[in-house]
Amino acid sequence: MTKPIERLTLAEVCAELRISRSTFYEWRAKGRAPRCIKLPNGDLRIRRSELERWLDSCEEAA
Repeated sequence: MTKPIERLTLAEVCAELRISRSTFYEWRAKGRAPRCIKLPNGDLRIRRSELERWLDSCEEAA
């Protein structure tokens, strides 16, 4: 059996990143947020794998 793909709500992502909703939308407008899935009702979902990929891309070499 395959594990279902985890899709996070915008509230879950904001809580995990400790940012406000407005900050997320600002990043999204500037093309700096993780890729999102827009549902027919307008809600956003972010794949866990996409959030992890995006966080890895934000990492700086020390």
